[in-house]
Amino acid sequence: MRPGVGASSFYGWLMNEKVRKLLLLIVFCAVFAVGVWTLFRFNALKRLTLRQSGNLTNPAAQRSDDPDLWARAIEKVKEDRSGGTLEIPAELRHYEDRHWFLATQVAEVRKFNLQACQDFVDVAAMIERGELVSLPNVTDNYILFGVGARADGGVFSRHIDDHDIELYDEAELRQAQGLLDASRAKLQTELSALKKQLDALTKRDRAKRGELQKEITAREEELKSNDEEKVLLDRSYGHAESRQQLLRDYESLQTLAKNLGGRSFNLDDPSDRQAMKVTMLSSLRPEALKILEEVAKAYHDKFDRPLPVSSLVRPEQYQTALRKVNRNAVLIDTPPHSTGLAFDIDYRYMSGEEQTFLMAELARLKQDGRIEVIRERNANYHVFAFVDAKRPADELITASLEEASGPVETNHATPAKAESKSRTGKKVRSVSPRSGRQHKARRGAQRNPGKRGRK
Repeated sequence: MRPGVGASSFYGWLMNEKVRKLLLLIVFCAVFAVGVWTLFRFNALKRLTLRQSGNLTNPAAQRSDDPDLWARAIEKVKEDRSGGTLEIPAELRHYEDRHWFLATQVAEVRKFNLQACQDFVDVAAMIERGELVSLPNVTDNYILFGVGARADGGVFSRHIDDHDIELYDEAELRQAQGLLDASRAKLQTELSALKKQLDALTKRDRAKRGELQKEITAREEELKSNDEEKVLLDRSYGHAESRQQLLRDYESLQTLAKNLGGRSFNLDDPSDRQAMKVTMLSSLRPEALKILEEVAKAYHDKFDRPLPVSSLVRPEQYQTALRKVNRNAVLIDTPPHSTGLAFDIDYRYMSGEEQTFLMAELARLKQDGRIEVIRERNANYHVFAFVDAKRPADELITASLEEASGPVETNHATPAKAESKSRTGKKVRSVSPRSGRQHKARRGAQRNPGKRGRK
């Protein structure tokens, strides 16, 4: 073999070897990159699935500094587990007179002359005055599990006399009035055209006449709604005093929106309005927060799980909307959640052992006179904190029965069948729950608070 040829072959073999190694390195890097991307994508999808499951599309949850903490908390809350006997203590069952439960909470409001919130404007004012404290959406001890799930991105409004009066600045007010006028003109034109079509049909065209009549009826309803909205807007903003008050309310919301919970919100953006509402609904009075943190710590220390809190402050405006999907959202003059002293704990995923432990903690707090509490059948414990950690006097509760005698809540735990001691020390026998029909509350001398049982 000639030397030149041998050297050339060796050089070619050496270059091919380098090419092969380079190709292998490229393939290895590509496989590694795909693996890393797949793992990242899987974890991201897992976190997204956890956040979206169980009606937990909570905008506040997405603001957590540690998204993994939120995902881990949800995973622990919903983790499959069982075991333990469920024992409902007498303290978490109904009183013989079910209105006594609500009357106790109304009495606390009267005792301290507390302001309840009608709408988000009131909530904003309470936050600014320091009467409400904004809670983080997740901590080691608790998680806001679906708080504000029914909040929407609609324009903020004042809730007055069961009407919602939308809030605007001067420019937005003129625009809103113009849109209502334009909508009315359009509806009238459409109605006129539909009626002409109806008049042109013969009696034999029954099917077509029926369809047109339905369209006409629908347009007439829209026109009626439009006119009612226009009248309400004109009446609310038509008087100088009320107009200035509504404009000031809007300005106060704008001020709060610049810094709420460490974040700013754009009131012109529906998604920001929704997120701001959720943040406001994630608030509680300090006295109630103290109880929540105490219970949450005890539960977390025992089971290494965050306590799922499903509801905090709820203005009457939000309460009314919630009532459509939650029959436990009571409609009385002073709903407990509108005070900022009430919160709900979700027990859907808890084992019997967990519930029994948690109810024992709540029963202890009730025995100490610090809270009112009940186990609801819609998978919640309703907790109401007393401001001075002292239960209102029986005389004040009795005086509050009239206001508390709204629609009877029938979606709570069944009263105990065994005898139990009342708060006054007398033995009473719990009665079976009333039927689902609403009944007229006993009033005045017909009530005998001395014979009350536990819930």
